[in-house]
Amino acid sequence: MKKIPLILDCDPGLDDAVALLLALAHPESINLLGVTTVVGNGPVQQTQENARRICQLAGRLDMKVFQGCPRHLFVKVGSSPSTYTGADIHGETGLGGCKLPFPTIPLQSVHAVSFILQTLLESSEKITIAASGPLTNIACALIMEPSLKDKIEKIVLMGGVIGLGNITPSAEYNFFCDPQAASVVFTSGVPIVMIGLDATRQTHTSESWLRTIESINTPISQAVVDMLSYYHRVDALFEPGVAGGVLHDPNVIAYLLKPELYKGRDVYVEIDVSPTIMAGRSTVDWYSKLHCKPNAYVVNEIDVNGFFEMLTEALGRYIFPEQKSHTCSHC
Repeated sequence: MKKIPLILDCDPGLDDAVALLLALAHPESINLLGVTTVVGNGPVQQTQENARRICQLAGRLDMKVFQGCPRHLFVKVGSSPSTYTGADIHGETGLGGCKLPFPTIPLQSVHAVSFILQTLLESSEKITIAASGPLTNIACALIMEPSLKDKIEKIVLMGGVIGLGNITPSAEYNFFCDPQAASVVFTSGVPIVMIGLDATRQTHTSESWLRTIESINTPISQAVVDMLSYYHRVDALFEPGVAGGVLHDPNVIAYLLKPELYKGRDVYVEIDVSPTIMAGRSTVDWYSKLHCKPNAYVVNEIDVNGFFEMLTEALGRYIFPEQKSHTCSHC
């Protein structure tokens, strides 16, 4: 399998942290060129620090982490009565119950958007982008250089929903945070794989799976258990009927590694950018009622057992002893 040249754009965040660990566990399949961070589950200062913490936990002191946009493209006015913040689910640090030491991995001085632009424009091959947070960084890059779309193999993103939202009745959180950015990406002409809530809600944690990860008995597996045990308790409070913490973001990496685990169809998707309660809603034309050209492959079904088998195997790869110095304070 040819290595996938990849930029991971994220906002860690508990499930983002697991997505990053999944990517770092597969150096034979993924050439992770850099990790770019954005405001989303927390302020961008926090998300970049957490990305560096996770890279350090994984023993990847060589990984380049870039801080991106501290705010979204436009301020939404009157779009939702919601008072939700990322801390409500991800905790004050963004990593739930896991307390990782301050990272020694340096933050790159280049802005994340500049890194995306430079990396894509200078590359002799097309590059894939995995996006697990709001799409602000990617949209900014496409606005600054529209021809960038020809340098992107595809964008695999976690965002949107066909049915019920998780921040408003009809909007998913990442798209709600920056509807305009999502709209820029979906109208750019870049090939898109959209893994929305209809799919990711299928991949929720269970007590038995958390005990399986705990039994791996390594610093990283314990850190993941500390993170996801918190998430398992809290996330279910925000989405009644979902049993456990939903692992939304690891799906963008799992799709790249094993696309056969995912089913969907090519459809037309439009993002509502109106400053109303509908902001961030993704209209997914599943039955081609609008007769518009498809602009995304939308996933609606996941092989859940295959997903968790992959994730368990990946976390079991982290066994080297030098990680002891980078583990949770109570591991």
